This record gives sequence, C-alpha cells and structure tokens, in this order.
Amino acid sequence: MMRLRLARERDPDREAGDGGQEVPGGHGEPAGRNRRWARLVMLLGLAGVLGAGVASAAFALAGTPHPAPGPLPRPVGIPASISTRLANLMQLSALPRRAAPGFTLTDQDGRSVSLSSFRGKVVVLEFMDPHCTDICPIVSQEFVDAYHDLGPLASKVVFAAVNVNKYFRSVQAVAAFSAEHGLTTIPGWHFLTGPTAALSAVWRGYQVDVRAPDPGGDIIHNSSIYFIDRDGRERYLAVPEVSYTKPRYAYHTSGETGYLPVGQMTDWTRGIAALARDLAG
Repeated sequence: MMRLRLARERDPDREAGDGGQEVPGGHGEPAGRNRRWARLVMLLGLAGVLGAGVASAAFALAGTPHPAPGPLPRPVGIPASISTRLANLMQLSALPRRAAPGFTLTDQDGRSVSLSSFRGKVVVLEFMDPHCTDICPIVSQEFVDAYHDLGPLASKVVFAAVNVNKYFRSVQAVAAFSAEHGLTTIPGWHFLTGPTAALSAVWRGYQVDVRAPDPGGDIIHNSSIYFIDRDGRERYLAVPEVSYTKPRYAYHTSGETGYLPVGQMTDWTRGIAALARDLAG
C-alpha cells in the first residue's frame, strides 16, 4: 500500500518545469532530486522492514516443529480379528479373490504335490531359500508357532513354501532346512521344489522377483506370504520384514542373522493364525 501511494504522488517541481532550483534553506541540491532521494530512502526503508518481516516469518516457520504423523489408515478388506496396528505391521492387503496360480512340485518327502490337492483347506504359502540365514528361519518359526496357535483348526490349514534357490533344488536341501527349523513338526507342511523352469513359473505367477547371481551369493527375493482360501482363491498378502545383526554382504556369513523383537514375533504369529482361522472357520 505504501509503495502504491508514493508512486501516485505528484512532483510539483517536475510539473512546474523547475528541475534545478535550489530550495531556500536547503543544502544546494535541486528540489526535484531531494524529493526523489527522499522517496528512495523511504522505499528502501520499507523494503528493509518488509524483508525483516519475511525473514522473521521464515525463521519462525523453520523453527516450528512439524506435527507428528498420525496413525496409518486401516487397510481395506481385512478381517475384524486383525487390528489396524497389526495389519500395518504385516503390510497386509486384501486380494481380489482370483484363483491362485496352480502348480505341481515335489515336497521335502519326495512326494508330488499340486496346489489343487489342497482344495478344501486353507493354504498359507511362502517363498523360501533352503540356504537362507535371515528372514526364512524367522518365518519358519512363525509358521510353527501359528500352527500351534490354531488349535483344533490346525488340521484345516496347510503351511507351504516354494523354493527360490535354483542352485539348491534337491529334495535333500529342502528336507534338511525343514528339519533344522522344526517345520517337520507341522503335519501339513510342504517345502516344494522342482526343475528351475517349473519354479520360475510359480515365481512369476505369484509376482515373486528372484535374483540369484551365483551359487555362493545371497538369493535376493521379495518375501511374500499368500493366504489362499479353501476354494483355491487368493485372499490376503502379507510382507515380512526383518532387521539384521550387521549390514548385509554379498555372501552368506555365519554372523549374519536376521531377527525380530520378541513382541513383533508374537504379533506375526498371532496375525498368521488369525487370518488362517478366519478363512478356515
């Protein structure tokens, strides 16, 4: 507002055509120049005040702490038995109830097993590496605990995993892993393996990205747990995450161990069992 008013002021000297007369009692400067200098000083002063105000406001804003983020929204389509906190911990999402991609592979006992043979039971399906030392052992323990948590409904649930390690595809490899991590205590456990082409087809069907640079390196894959209902339809997807005792390296080392806090392990176990129970009931 001040800038607009000054711009509209009339200049008496300019209008009178007197651009070089001295002002009585002045300092020898032309009257027009004196007025123009006065205006410049006023404008510069105003700019300084405005600039200081903007700087103060910017400082105040910068010094104002941002509000803490609110709780994450509840994922759509999740059973009421799963709390919002647990659904977000498990990165749980509801799937559009399409038929789960079929397959026929060989389990740790050397038996040929197809997905369709599980019809009438709930299938909790994971993708595991029999040489894994981080997330796969954790999920294995969660499966064992979830099986026991199911109680009478346990007989209606199948826990299964598909091998993601093309370098260790033997029945002996998946059998050894199953025994080492107590998975053989689950009557309905199947660690499935087979030719690389057959395994790759299953990975693609379930959108599991597998990267296996060489036999000695880590098998990098997204860890996904699918919950398939008794009619063979995909219902829910969970995405496990773990922390590591030290940064991950290109090769397995004995000191690289995955872990979850005890509370989160318990939460995951209960979440897996609750989803399986909801589909089995």
